[in-house]
Amino acid sequence: MPLTHISIRAGKPEAYRQAIFDSLNRAMHETFDVPADNQFMVLSEHAKSNFRYAPSYLNIRRTEDIIIIQITANDTRTPDQKKAFFALIAELLHRNVGVRKEDVFINLVEVNKENWSLGNGLAQYA
Repeated sequence: MPLTHISIRAGKPEAYRQAIFDSLNRAMHETFDVPADNQFMVLSEHAKSNFRYAPSYLNIRRTEDIIIIQITANDTRTPDQKKAFFALIAELLHRNVGVRKEDVFINLVEVNKENWSLGNGLAQYA
């Protein structure tokens, strides 16, 4: 049950934002075995003055089209699943959104399953 926060520079059209959602959902479904209807995603747009990134950290040349993605998920995936997940996200965003792979920044935050309440004040996975 991943929770995804996506940050981009302001001004992109609705179709662009929807393609990001669709690409992330597909990658989660195909590599993390997340059900297709399990979509909990938030996209925030930021003015240039409120959006910073390192344009060359680790010798990766980033542009203002960088997409910063933070995904909180259960700590149940293998390193190989994570590698496949990151690669598929970058590929789908490149193909479907037109974003350079160098501009796809992903942070995966893993938590114990009992750290979720999906409604009704219950810990459904505990």
